[in-house]
Amino acid sequence: MSIKKYDVVVIGELNVDLILNKTDVFPEIGKEILARQMNLVLGSSSAIFASNLSCLGAKVAFIGKTGADLFGDFVVNSLRSKAVDTTGVVQDSSCNTGATVVVNFNEDRAMITHPGAMETFSGNEVNWEIIRQSRHLHISSYFIQTSLQKNIGDIFRKAKQLGLTTSFDPQWDPAEKWGIDLDRMLPDIDLFFPNESEILKITQTSTIEDALQKIKPAGRIIVIKQGNQGSTIIQNSKLHSLPAFLNEKVVDAIGAGDSFNAGFVYRFLQNQPLEYCHRFGNMIAALSTTAAGGTGAFYGRQQVFTVLKEKYGYEES
Repeated sequence: MSIKKYDVVVIGELNVDLILNKTDVFPEIGKEILARQMNLVLGSSSAIFASNLSCLGAKVAFIGKTGADLFGDFVVNSLRSKAVDTTGVVQDSSCNTGATVVVNFNEDRAMITHPGAMETFSGNEVNWEIIRQSRHLHISSYFIQTSLQKNIGDIFRKAKQLGLTTSFDPQWDPAEKWGIDLDRMLPDIDLFFPNESEILKITQTSTIEDALQKIKPAGRIIVIKQGNQGSTIIQNSKLHSLPAFLNEKVVDAIGAGDSFNAGFVYRFLQNQPLEYCHRFGNMIAALSTTAAGGTGAFYGRQQVFTVLKEKYGYEES
């Protein structure tokens, strides 16, 4: 078997997050409030996953699209600074880089997103040579990538034919229409990573048990993220839940789910038991909440594992 250049290739959306923290009240229409802290950081589910997975020690490549603008340069340079290969990132002068403004107040937040290039990235811009050089494919944010949607099922199918393992995080649908053909896609997805709200909306059910009856996991691994309640893993109709690792101080929860995915996939690619992948995912999600934005708590492998030992008593075996 040939050795692959990349452990993981990520196909997904790219944007910046402008995060406003330390507000006295939650925003109201027609009223100005002050935020005492502002951070411009790498945003988007896919980029946060890629960046944090690379910090854990995986070799990661990214395929996506930005505008040819200052925000696009910021995104690409942020990924490169975390050793993510950006050969597959297209910078297009005909569109703007996407941006999200996030206002945090206590444990709640309000967000406004300009999709920009995220809506124009299409299947014919996907670099298949990078995919062929990878062990695993991850795709996130199905609903916001409107030009890519019709290709995602075929991309997963072809990746499986090439021998890759796969993972998928649907993310929230801003239009709340929840139109996705999971029956067609799931047979080619090894790890399905919705959060609890998303899987209930997608299946139009009110309980996890009812949702699973609808999507019929058929042996695939489904991991449902449940915020500060932890997460639940389902395989062969068996459910196993783990509580979250809780911190005394939470800065924000931006990217916590994406960080969970990164931790889980990192151990999954090491052929670790699912229980170990599950616990490590919860731990990496908790670490993410200790700094602003989805990548602020991740500087490099040594730093990450030092903090994991200090905060959670975790040591590499």
